[in-house]
Amino acid sequence: LPYLEVCDAEDPIYRRTRALVLSDSNPYYYEGACAKGIGSPHTPAGYIWPIALCVQAMTSTDTQEIAGILKTLMNTHGGTFFMHESFDPNAPEQFTRDWFAWANSMFGELIYRLYEQGILSQVIREAME
Repeated sequence: LPYLEVCDAEDPIYRRTRALVLSDSNPYYYEGACAKGIGSPHTPAGYIWPIALCVQAMTSTDTQEIAGILKTLMNTHGGTFFMHESFDPNAPEQFTRDWFAWANSMFGELIYRLYEQGILSQVIREAME
């Protein structure tokens, strides 16, 4: 909802909803050795959506969370240097769609928003640690 500018990222109802969605209470929330995040019934069970990771980062107010997501995105491209529709959080080289413009565009938007917020350099430094 903050991404759509419907509510503030600090809204208490939104914060509780976000916490629920980003937990194992969500049947489409997956964790693996290389990543954790939200998937979908439209992709293989257990696979994570880079789009969801980008939105999670764009709606976060925590630079450590954002840096962690950026690090995840940089390390789960499966050797292609592109974002995919979804990937296996235990084996990112297993993914759906070699080229998925929507996910690549969301990654670009994430980088641009971090730049506009003036925190891109800080988040990149934290992600590289």
